[in-house]
Amino acid sequence: MSQSPQQPDSPPSLQGSEAPLATPEDRQRAVELAFDYRGDVTIHTQDGRVIEGYVFDRRRSNGQAVARVMTSDGQRVEIPYDQISRLIFSGRDPAAGKSWETWVRKYVEKKIRGQSASMDPEPLE
Repeated sequence: MSQSPQQPDSPPSLQGSEAPLATPEDRQRAVELAFDYRGDVTIHTQDGRVIEGYVFDRRRSNGQAVARVMTSDGQRVEIPYDQISRLIFSGRDPAAGKSWETWVRKYVEKKIRGQSASMDPEPLE
């Protein structure tokens, strides 16, 4: 799925994958994954729209479940779950492989090898 190497204990990145949407439960699970994903997603809707952005919220609006997406130009769009025909994890997940456990393991490995290991965070880019 991901193009970047993963640590053995890190869950695989969803980057580049497409969520199955065969049932309402699949859609709900896909939106939950998209909400937890730290990169952008591309959502295709039943009416032909293609929305790319960051899923920052999901809620009920007017009695239906909606995903709230912030697009790259700053717009906030609400997309009803039942209108999502395709959901792709299209953006890079900047936090993939950067769990606390991974950081601690790398820190300890450097210390054991006698290398300099600081408490400073790694740069995101």
